[in-house]
Amino acid sequence: MYFLLTWHTRPFDSFRAQWEYAIHQTDITTDHVLALDCDMEVSPKLLEEIASKFLEGNYDGGLMPIDYRYYGRSLAGSICPPQIRIFRRDAVKVTQLNHGHKFEVAGPVYRLRNRLIHDDRKSLERWVEAQLRYQKENEAELHNGHRGRARDYARRMGLMPPIIGVLAYLRAGGPFKGAAAARYAYERMTSESILAVRLMDARLRKAEGSKQ
Repeated sequence: MYFLLTWHTRPFDSFRAQWEYAIHQTDITTDHVLALDCDMEVSPKLLEEIASKFLEGNYDGGLMPIDYRYYGRSLAGSICPPQIRIFRRDAVKVTQLNHGHKFEVAGPVYRLRNRLIHDDRKSLERWVEAQLRYQKENEAELHNGHRGRARDYARRMGLMPPIIGVLAYLRAGGPFKGAAAARYAYERMTSESILAVRLMDARLRKAEGSKQ
């Protein structure tokens, strides 16, 4: 079996534009696309399920649960929902969600049972740098909409860091998963804390401006 590999680069502006380019403006000619980030891996069981179940059916997309890992150590679970990661090239829509992105299809979706591996090995310094950028974008989104969502109300009130920390720790496996679960919880709590501080700073600056 032979595979054709081509390499394409473009200046990064947004995840949506990056994926639109990758899916529709490169050398892909197949009906389906398996969209992976660089820290994702397809297990043999997932590959077999894709071939025997997804590709044999008339599906526009495949919804994959995530096997979240740190340096190869699996968590029991995560707060990351299943994602559409395989889809018909002519049926997919890429939407931008705050700093991230999402693949959507209007037609039938197959729910895969085997999980897509997401093995996070980025350094702490790189992670913090990315979170500072991401939470700036999330702050702008919160200022512009989602007024009725309970999660975003809790974020505006500064309540989310402890809530998300406890939830992430329990979902990850708590004490049964040791340092991996603890890191995941601290990571998610730190991310929400950065956003909470940004929102508090915005309120303080606004209050200061109203007094002048």
